[in-house]
Amino acid sequence: MTTRYRCTACGNLTRFDVTSTRRTRAFHHYSVGGELTIEDPEVLFEDVESVECRWCGSAANVVEISASEASAAVADEG
Repeated sequence: MTTRYRCTACGNLTRFDVTSTRRTRAFHHYSVGGELTIEDPEVLFEDVESVECRWCGSAANVVEISASEASAAVADEG
């Protein structure tokens, strides 16, 4: 499930600067020519440190919302 955000200060639903730390595991496959392809990435740990609204710059007014809340908000705007 993907986390969705909403800025309660300006109503933004689409653009956020998210700072996070991730620990991942993936299969690294090198071709004979030395080109790397990364396959099967798996997120083992993720810590979202901050989320800031790209429109108004607020971090204090950004909240997580459900997919149904996001769909309803978009429908209200349209």
